[in-house]
Amino acid sequence: MLRIAVQSKGRLFEDTMALLAEAGIKVPSSKRTLLVQSGNFPIEILYLRDDDIPQSVATGVTDLGIVGANEYEERQEQADVVRPLGFSKCRLSLAIPKAVEYPGLQWFQGKKIATSYPGILNRFLRQKGVQSEIHVITGSVEISPGIGLADAIFDIVSSGSTLVSNNLREVEVVMESEALLIANKNLSPEKRELLNELLFRIEAVKNAEDKKYVMMNVPSNRVEEVVSVLPGAKSPTVMPLATEGWNSVHTVIDEKNFWSIIGKLKELGAEGILVLPIEKMIY
Repeated sequence: MLRIAVQSKGRLFEDTMALLAEAGIKVPSSKRTLLVQSGNFPIEILYLRDDDIPQSVATGVTDLGIVGANEYEERQEQADVVRPLGFSKCRLSLAIPKAVEYPGLQWFQGKKIATSYPGILNRFLRQKGVQSEIHVITGSVEISPGIGLADAIFDIVSSGSTLVSNNLREVEVVMESEALLIANKNLSPEKRELLNELLFRIEAVKNAEDKKYVMMNVPSNRVEEVVSVLPGAKSPTVMPLATEGWNSVHTVIDEKNFWSIIGKLKELGAEGILVLPIEKMIY
């Protein structure tokens, strides 16, 4: 049985639950139970605060954890990064009042910066040779300059709307963050085998992201030309149709590339183009 620590609420929680569901792992929905067990996979979920997850994995309280890279870097716990997961993306940035002129990083010399991530900020400033006073705040960091508690802030930025509403502007991006799957360094062989099965399922889900299965009817004498414009089409499937002189071409492409080539496909005589979503892809 694997035990995995998951953030108890918020966007990371929602994205994690969606990933597990896509991987075919059924988890009972419960707002009151901190430890729940899957009904169809040997895994149990422990709901924790995000800043407690790295330590729980490092100390063996849990075998795995899904946590933001920001928390993983801040805590500096001894746990292995198994895989970035590509969701819950954000960044850690320095922000200052909108009205203040910003000549460069040296502006922060001697300034007071409010943050919930003193470790990351301190390492960054030390690397850049800047000495600032770091004021640690847990929550509502963005109001600090407005009430005179700090000159600037260092905090998570997603859309930037929170900064705008507090008359702040982002001036330095220190690190990009996304969800990580982390693991205890001393997993038993049995648990590593279960982790490999979990990773197999996750890979199948992630491989299918932003991919579309495309089918089209193509004149037989234009098949080679159509195949040549299909991005990433290593070996599309080509099958003859009942109507002589026509073939059906099947392939998988990134959704972002579809609209850029649709015109070319039509010019080459492709008809009946059908685009379908893909749930899983196994290589």
